[in-house]
Amino acid sequence: MAERHKGRWTAEIDGDFVVFLIGPLPSPRHPVAWFRDLGGRRGMKHMLDQAMADPDSGLLGYTFGFPVIVQYWRSFEHLEAYASDPGLSHAPARKQYWQRASRHGYAAGIWHETFLVRAGEYEAVYGNMPGFGLGTARGSQLVRAGASARDRLRRNRKEPTS
Repeated sequence: MAERHKGRWTAEIDGDFVVFLIGPLPSPRHPVAWFRDLGGRRGMKHMLDQAMADPDSGLLGYTFGFPVIVQYWRSFEHLEAYASDPGLSHAPARKQYWQRASRHGYAAGIWHETFLVRAGEYEAVYGNMPGFGLGTARGSQLVRAGASARDRLRRNRKEPTS
């Protein structure tokens, strides 16, 4: 297990960034088809590891969970470029998914949400935790956290304290 940081910490990252949430809806009646629909062994984990191996991809980091995978991208343009590049894993997998989904009513459900975060317009707190979430993204750093969400937002915005 990764080293725990004792106390209260927050993540800081320079500039705007994107938070991308994605997840599947399982199909218990068709588990093999569900696994195949989501890319099988070359599914999301493979795609994210591929993007992380290229520092220019714009993927800053991710937290792989179920049913939600959280991704941090430098910009929407980076996310869009990765998703649509036919030479990378995502675009062919997306095409295959939608081809299967149009033929079969039992295709795995998928969803995603995209949030554009302006510089300083976020806060995070980690108590007695190893690096996690935004705190593990490329270019972020863990620093001692203020006592409240408002204090952390004020610090991220570089506002003077009253």
